[in-house]
Amino acid sequence: MPDFFKNPILNSPYGYPGQHWELEGGQPTGKVIEKRRDCSYLTPIPKSKKRKQEAEQMDLLDQPKVSVDGVEYDPTSIVNQVRSQVDTWRNLPEGQWGVTPTTARLLRHWRTHKFNTIRPFFCQIEAVETAIWLAEVAPKLKAKFDYNKYLLGVNAEANPDLFRIALKLATGAGKTMVMSMLIAWQTANAVRSPGSKKYSKAFLIIAPGITIRDRLRVLLPNDTESYYQEREILPRDMMADIDKAKIVITNYHAFQRREKMTVSKGTRRVLEGRSGEPMQTRETEGEMVRRVMGELMGEKVMVINDEAHHCYRMKSGGGAVDTEDELKGEEKKAAHDENEFARMWITGIE
Repeated sequence: MPDFFKNPILNSPYGYPGQHWELEGGQPTGKVIEKRRDCSYLTPIPKSKKRKQEAEQMDLLDQPKVSVDGVEYDPTSIVNQVRSQVDTWRNLPEGQWGVTPTTARLLRHWRTHKFNTIRPFFCQIEAVETAIWLAEVAPKLKAKFDYNKYLLGVNAEANPDLFRIALKLATGAGKTMVMSMLIAWQTANAVRSPGSKKYSKAFLIIAPGITIRDRLRVLLPNDTESYYQEREILPRDMMADIDKAKIVITNYHAFQRREKMTVSKGTRRVLEGRSGEPMQTRETEGEMVRRVMGELMGEKVMVINDEAHHCYRMKSGGGAVDTEDELKGEEKKAAHDENEFARMWITGIE
């Protein structure tokens, strides 16, 4: 029998993950299953004692549900459906992919090119394939399940008028490479099909901090270590397309409206007392936007969030996570600060 502890890795990072170790109660049984592991949630530790008694009584494997037009869906099953659909689509002959000629060229390059440097992992290609499938293929399918209607519904529930898609990759899987591939796909199509409204060549990339922001400079076409050339993201004859991209890289802190002038408390009280109105010393929202992304003004902008799980707005009524009211001391302050930063991030994008 195979020994999980001696040889836990079954699949090559460059190939389809067609095997997995069977788990029972979160522990490996030593049995290898000859198929890809389904997407599922596994909670190997008890829930926090700080949560309300009602939350503590929930099953550890309860799955989150969302409602669209009165119909309740399990997001986990949707993920598995999309994976299956993308698997089937990936194995079709090129003439049946249902994508633009530009997209087909890029897919062929990423899947078959003999890379001289770092070859993309399967998970990186699959992430971009999934975004492409949702944008170019799924809308044409005559399927019983309308994926775009589902995505529009859950976005309307979570962040109205702001359409978002999340690509979830493990730590170390190479998210920056995925970002570069997404930018290449969008830009090349926007350049070669200028009349299309599906694609953009203007990008606002948002990171959770200055250090990560600086690491993302490799997404700029003119950077000395630009991924598009160093990692061979585009075929040589398409490299000129990426030079037409407009890319701004920032961190979410930039969305905080800054003070335009320094006024002492005494002066503020006097001036406000004379006018009877609060003194406005901070940037307007418009001024903040021009400061953060002035060169993208007037463009159709695609926003890419790095570590986007930090970008959210708390739902009213709480959820299955610790809320500020259930915490004390430093933990409560940390939760409050994190929620404020998250709110600033998503509000800035809106």
